[in-house]
Amino acid sequence: MVGAYARPVENHSVPHSSPRTAAFFDLDKTVIAKSSTLTFSKSFYQGGLINRRAVLRTAYAQFVFLAGGADHDQMERMREYLSSLCRGWDVAQVREIVAETLHDLIDPIIYDEAASLIEEHHAAGRDVVIVSTSGAEVVEPIGELLGADRVVATRMVVGDDGRFTGEVEYYAYGPTKAEAVRELAESEGYDLERCYAYSDSATDVPMLSAVGHPCAVNPDRALRREAAARGWPVLSFNRPVPLKQRLPTLSMPSRPALAVMAAAGAALATATLVWYTSRRKTTKRIGPIGRGPMTRTDRV
Repeated sequence: MVGAYARPVENHSVPHSSPRTAAFFDLDKTVIAKSSTLTFSKSFYQGGLINRRAVLRTAYAQFVFLAGGADHDQMERMREYLSSLCRGWDVAQVREIVAETLHDLIDPIIYDEAASLIEEHHAAGRDVVIVSTSGAEVVEPIGELLGADRVVATRMVVGDDGRFTGEVEYYAYGPTKAEAVRELAESEGYDLERCYAYSDSATDVPMLSAVGHPCAVNPDRALRREAAARGWPVLSFNRPVPLKQRLPTLSMPSRPALAVMAAAGAALATATLVWYTSRRKTTKRIGPIGRGPMTRTDRV
């Protein structure tokens, strides 16, 4: 059941050798510096989806989230609030707003350190999977922007009228994230002992525990204690940098494009070498038209 919510995004990977491995990233405060869902509140207000009071409330929720990390009870209250808030929203309009404002809102808050890690895992042949409690309509475009191979995210029920009903179809949170990781490992052939996971929250301890290489990133107090007790590495990400300012790798084409370019380049080089060799042999055998074999003077 969980596998149905692990969606591939448009960044298709080159084939991997078996056994395969992956790096699983929480999103908010792990890859980006804020809550992905709450970051779009002003855009949703401008699009007529929420009122000014809701904007202020989400701004406060963002402050609480950033100040010390949201614990289980706060996350549950936030889920209930956001579920009731989005009831009746037109899904197509939500996706359109996210697409229009994605680069302006998300690009500047991506941690440089996280983007580098994603590049390093891809270079090592690992899939990159974003596993987030935020809604799929927000997370999937961010995953594509980051170059992720798959996304696991919360999904809301959509009615026949194309609007959110306010009910949650799949909640990617806590133990459910760990279940998604294990199910993906089974379906994709990942060796979890060789996989990596990153998160800032103690609520993701089940996901971190599911892999052989867990890392706490900007951890809340509870996760910091857990990481110390288990001997997990603790990473500090504090440099949000727009992707377009990162040099040189994030301005490069995707891995499939690089593979195609490399193959084309090799073919072109081979063809050039064959042509050049053939031309040299022909030049040695045949002099200028009508003159017979070339002499030393001719070659000079």
